[in-house]
Amino acid sequence: MPRVLLLLPTTGYANQDFVAAAARLNIELVTCADYCRRLAPGWGLPPLMSVSFDRPEIAVRRVMKELKQTVDAVVAVDDHGSALAAQLRVALKLPGNPPEAVATLTDKLRFRQLQQASHLPCPEFVEIAGGAVDAAIALGFPLVVKARRLNASRGVIRVDDAGQLRRALLQVRRIQARAQRDAGELDLLVERFIPGVEVALDGILTHGVLQVLAVFDKPDPLDGPYFEETLFVTPSRLPAATQSELAVAVQRACTASGVTEGAIHAEARINDAGVWLLEIAPRSIGGLCGRIFAVPFGMDMAEIILRHAVGLPLPQAHEETAAGVMMIPTPTSGILQGVDGLDAARSVPHVTGIEITAHAGNLVAPPPAGASYLGFIFSRAATPQAAERALRDAHAALTIRVQPLLES
Repeated sequence: MPRVLLLLPTTGYANQDFVAAAARLNIELVTCADYCRRLAPGWGLPPLMSVSFDRPEIAVRRVMKELKQTVDAVVAVDDHGSALAAQLRVALKLPGNPPEAVATLTDKLRFRQLQQASHLPCPEFVEIAGGAVDAAIALGFPLVVKARRLNASRGVIRVDDAGQLRRALLQVRRIQARAQRDAGELDLLVERFIPGVEVALDGILTHGVLQVLAVFDKPDPLDGPYFEETLFVTPSRLPAATQSELAVAVQRACTASGVTEGAIHAEARINDAGVWLLEIAPRSIGGLCGRIFAVPFGMDMAEIILRHAVGLPLPQAHEETAAGVMMIPTPTSGILQGVDGLDAARSVPHVTGIEITAHAGNLVAPPPAGASYLGFIFSRAATPQAAERALRDAHAALTIRVQPLLES
């Protein structure tokens, strides 16, 4: 029986999916949880140990001391544990992505520097330290201010003039400082805004070769000032030649970074000038969105990742049905009181499931400060258009009750 060391962000969405997939595949799990976060109840597998994922050098020593069994692979459920997973593979002499390659892809500034050095298309950008703004203003507006190592659109703000730029830099620094222990050491990234439609690509790398699993359309415009992701629909309605160009661009960037194994999630803008990669994460699509792969492949992304990790055959698409997922938008910052209309939303034709992952009493916030989703709506239909319509109709049936916070 293969054995996998699984790094769990203990409040992560997909923990249960990985545990269930391991059971289906007869894989023994040794689990390690992030002790910086409260253990979510009910996910069913007590961790062997808890360590701080954001201090991987310290965490590696603790894991190596506590780990009594040999393992065949190390898998991080999400990108919060990706740096630790890479360092553990080195310590355990297991194959996988080098820590330096993972660090390049998980840092937005380093990824832009990689693109520039490798002559890959990227927008003009600058690194901003302190209150200096002249170099950013010289790029020309509109611009996008970005925290370097956050995900889910946290700390990403479009600005159209110098005043907005100065305010955004202060706001993003605050967001970054709350989210990261070492944020004080990090400058910010400011880059030219890239117009165009936004898409995503998910795939698996094996010995450096990319297998594209899905290209997702994002039908809602993402023009700022904030960039909350909502809809993902596959198969993409982009021309086949454009999808092929996207896959080639992702492969080139992965090769340049030195990332050669496992799941990758790429985001890109498409316009008249071609494909512009926004970022590539050495992980799968976030939240519960990995369940969407059950439509074309008959298994979710957690199972695909575990199959790759232990060398089991990877699936081939066998279903041409369209599928979609909506990350339910957070309407405003405050305390979630509840979500009404679930029965009506679930009865919408082509809706296959709704998971509300936020609980009443939780503090919720949209981007650029929010770090979590209210929940997920899933659809399956004959065409991408029908899958998209089902998601929109189901969302329209919901009433999300959020009590705004009182301003001090």
